[in-house]
Amino acid sequence: MTRQYKIPVSVLVVIHSADLQVLLLERADRPGFWQSVTGSRDPDEVLLGATARREVMEETGIDATEFELRDWQKQNQYEIYPHWRGRYAPGVTHNTEHVFSLCLPAPQPVVLAPREHLHYEWLPWRDAADKVFSWSNAEAIRELPARTV
Repeated sequence: MTRQYKIPVSVLVVIHSADLQVLLLERADRPGFWQSVTGSRDPDEVLLGATARREVMEETGIDATEFELRDWQKQNQYEIYPHWRGRYAPGVTHNTEHVFSLCLPAPQPVVLAPREHLHYEWLPWRDAADKVFSWSNAEAIRELPARTV
């Protein structure tokens, strides 16, 4: 059987409320590392919006089709952390991340995928930007007020 490697194309989905509270998730494989919803494109997904909707559902139980999912038309390229490179084909060292946001009317409880996340928090956007471990996630959260006008 051939090993299925992750595709080095992913989505970052900043889920937020109308009053700019941001949902953060604590990684199960790295306790203390907080982030927005992220995930790699599956081989059968042509549109990145499909990847974003699938990842939101898998990681939070939120149906993104019920809310405004916005493609920011923004891409970040970054080096994959060495401890996560084994998930990708040999020689793959960089990932291209596509940024989305999902606006909910208000914060709501979420259903975590226990293999992926330990806890969740809704935080004001400035606090959320300070808490995430990823520079691209922090940058996206800091852009949120301008992107929601």
